[in-house]
Amino acid sequence: MKNVFDAQDTAATIARINNLSPDTQPLWGKMRVAEMLAHCNVAYEMVFTDKHPKPKGFKKFLIKLFAKKIVVGPQPYKRNIRTAPEFLISDERDFNTEKKRLIAYLEKTQQLGASHFEGKESHAFGKLSVKEWNILFYKHLDHHLGQFGV
Repeated sequence: MKNVFDAQDTAATIARINNLSPDTQPLWGKMRVAEMLAHCNVAYEMVFTDKHPKPKGFKKFLIKLFAKKIVVGPQPYKRNIRTAPEFLISDERDFNTEKKRLIAYLEKTQQLGASHFEGKESHAFGKLSVKEWNILFYKHLDHHLGQFGV
């Protein structure tokens, strides 16, 4: 698995994103490419903005119990796996805007570095290790870039 905190790995991931175009079609699933980029941005929005309210109480308990292992575990995502409601993109998105936002988030994450994320509290899973943060960020993005053949 690539390391989002490594400059070369981040550059390689950005190169994959730059291979997308507004007309790139998915190999599976229903998302359009701009929608996919917006969907991938949500993981970073949860870290770098207050746009999404944090789950509380029983909902947070269930997320940690059932979703954490899937999200920060090493197993790849299955195709057409169900997503959390916060990650559903229901409005039209601009390809170039979402692409620029995603690249900026990747660069910011890499520049902040692993030490910034060690033990940092995640939106729904509690404190995560650097390894878990890397998996959370990279596995999701890799899954969707693969979905669009890049």
